[in-house]
Amino acid sequence: MTRADKAARVSLRDLLNDAVATLQQAGIESARLDAELMLARAAGVSRIQVITGDVVLGDAVRSAYAVLVDRRAAREPLAYILGVKEFYSLEFAVTPAVLIPRPETEIVVTAALDFLATRPAARVLDLGTGSGAIALAIAANAPQALIVAGDISDAALAVARHNAEHLGLGGRVTFRNADCFDVRDGGAALGRFDLIVSNPPYIVDQAIVGLQPEIARWEPRLALTGGTDGLDFYRRIAAGLPEYLATDGRLIVEIGDGQATAVTRILLDAGFGPIEQLRDPSGIVRVLTIC
Repeated sequence: MTRADKAARVSLRDLLNDAVATLQQAGIESARLDAELMLARAAGVSRIQVITGDVVLGDAVRSAYAVLVDRRAAREPLAYILGVKEFYSLEFAVTPAVLIPRPETEIVVTAALDFLATRPAARVLDLGTGSGAIALAIAANAPQALIVAGDISDAALAVARHNAEHLGLGGRVTFRNADCFDVRDGGAALGRFDLIVSNPPYIVDQAIVGLQPEIARWEPRLALTGGTDGLDFYRRIAAGLPEYLATDGRLIVEIGDGQATAVTRILLDAGFGPIEQLRDPSGIVRVLTIC
């Protein structure tokens, strides 16, 4: 290794260490990982290349990296900074117009695919599609399913449509501007579905301000706020099931920690059950299904 190579390695190490220190001071637990991923993005290389020191640190890269580190130190989510997030082994574009897909939501997709294994040509409705993560993950793995995905936000629908095209699924999912079951795009009513899935807003309104800054400051409030008790959207879903869910259909919904009893009661009171609980790897009841 030449002296110049050694100097470049030291420079890279110092740049990363400074970024890590900045992020740690901002309270970010994944500071090292985030610093490496952002440098990879700024330099247009892989994280492995960053780790091995295979990075050319020109002035443009340093400047771009400084901007990214400042954004993360302000607690902007890493997914928004990088512009992408992996979900169900697929890469989704994400912007502040949509919630960042989370691993626990994959339980919804798995449960949906289990249902579709016995009814492959089912009509599927995704309520509050956001980035399109649930609908498109289902579409990618259940090629015969007929999928409609609705959202009240035009900005979110634009992201979802982009993801559909990027993943080669543009002809597989129909996107609708809809407030829960109520269409707002001037098109036909949604009709009945064999499977309805949703990761609805379920955060208690007053609790949002106390969430970690990445959520409270950056993720779209419309996709978070579930009313004074966090259950508003579940009541709306339950009220619409008699009209929109087929007689032998299935509902699969994600819920917040501690909401299982309340959401189960809402569904049972609406005449739907029995209800199955699905837990995440931490043992938290994360998804409810009408069996």
